[in-house]
Amino acid sequence: MIEFRPVVFVLGVLLSILAVAMIIPAVVDAMIGHSDWQVFAAAAAATLFVGVAMVLTTRSGGFVFSLREAFLLTNLAWLIIAVFGALPFAFSELDLSVTDAFFESMSGITTTGATVIVGLDFAPPGILLWRAILQWLGGIGIIVMAISILPILRVGGMQLFRVEAFETDKVLPRAAQIAGGIVIVYLALTAIAAMVLWALGMTGFEAIAHAMTSIATGGFSTSDRSLAHFDSAAIDWSISLFMILGSLPFVLYLRLVRGNPGYFLRDSQVRWMLAIMAAGVFAVAFWLWWTGTMTPGSSLRYATFNVISIMTGTGYTTAAFDTWGGFVMAIMFTLMFVGGCAGSTTCGIKIFRFQVLYATALTQMKRLLQPHGVFFPYYNNRPVSESVSASVMAFFFLFIASFGFLAMGLGMFGLDFVTAVSGAASAIANVGPGLGDIIGPNGTYRLLPEEAKWLLAIGMLLGRLELFTILVLFMPMFWRG
Repeated sequence: MIEFRPVVFVLGVLLSILAVAMIIPAVVDAMIGHSDWQVFAAAAAATLFVGVAMVLTTRSGGFVFSLREAFLLTNLAWLIIAVFGALPFAFSELDLSVTDAFFESMSGITTTGATVIVGLDFAPPGILLWRAILQWLGGIGIIVMAISILPILRVGGMQLFRVEAFETDKVLPRAAQIAGGIVIVYLALTAIAAMVLWALGMTGFEAIAHAMTSIATGGFSTSDRSLAHFDSAAIDWSISLFMILGSLPFVLYLRLVRGNPGYFLRDSQVRWMLAIMAAGVFAVAFWLWWTGTMTPGSSLRYATFNVISIMTGTGYTTAAFDTWGGFVMAIMFTLMFVGGCAGSTTCGIKIFRFQVLYATALTQMKRLLQPHGVFFPYYNNRPVSESVSASVMAFFFLFIASFGFLAMGLGMFGLDFVTAVSGAASAIANVGPGLGDIIGPNGTYRLLPEEAKWLLAIGMLLGRLELFTILVLFMPMFWRG
């Protein structure tokens, strides 16, 4: 039987933390005299009341989590945070519908970056900050989940990182210290990004908001025009670097702090990610220059920023890249699925799964040529077990199948082909912008039917929680003793 007490207890703690986070935008709005501070205060009070009640009614202690409770907790945590995180959106002066408020909240906590809000340049500062806070919390949440929960649950090949994350001689003595160290690194990177962006011309508020959403690879901005609003090459290059930093395995930062910088260069995941990024940037930049769309310098600047943003799932934009031609659109659409490294804030399929799939396919071809030979796939110079290969291949199948069903569902709700396909890809890969006139780089999701928004929100959660974590709940044997 599933023991619900520990699940409810942890959910109560998470809601209490969320309530405390709501106080920050409340203070900001109160300082400038905006009436929305009352909305945040009331939302914080309601959230705290529910959270504390859940903690007090289940605090007997002695909790032991089984795999079933871990699966259930992971799903409910993201869902409940999205529900309570929607309260400020629903009752603020924006007056969003229940659907739009939940969509915005889910997009924030899953670091997707798709938005239904128009007029961000004139939106209350508390709302803008709350959007950034949601993505920042979602970013640190997915890192902790990726190094602690998913390897134990053996989701999509993540068991590859269980030993690396928790062996005492590799990083730090205990798992709690790893989590604490990662939080410190996350805070430090955010603070550095904020100071750099402030020095480059952003206001302090804009710098903090964009630092939080760039390190979290979330993509929420303070302007409808995203980063194009600033029209600064220095800001573009700086945020490109911060997006890359957010897409690297955070465990490697702990090794860097402990005097082992060589791990970054030796990690094959990092090398593959940077190589794919470089290839995408070169292809897009060359195309923009060769077709006469931009000068060589502008081609490199805009190609670098937008390729990194889409591949890492951040979703910032500095130009309408869907007007750069079919070749660029095909590249951007493909990069939506790639993502960054495991143990980072990024989304998508992730680099290591492509590496495992490539190694498995290469091994199979060698066996075809030499049927009596003995060959094994390798990842980071270590043999990959059959269970990991099978898990990764199953993830690929479910990812593509889920993408297909999402696209068909969106088409059923009246969306055109480009909007349906790119919207499904953007949701399940947690990217943000899609392609086309409606949800493209210069558009929003506001005009979509409500049914489509709920479906996209489900897609965001599916992609953020790595598919298996959610789909396993629909198996009857999960709920049996």
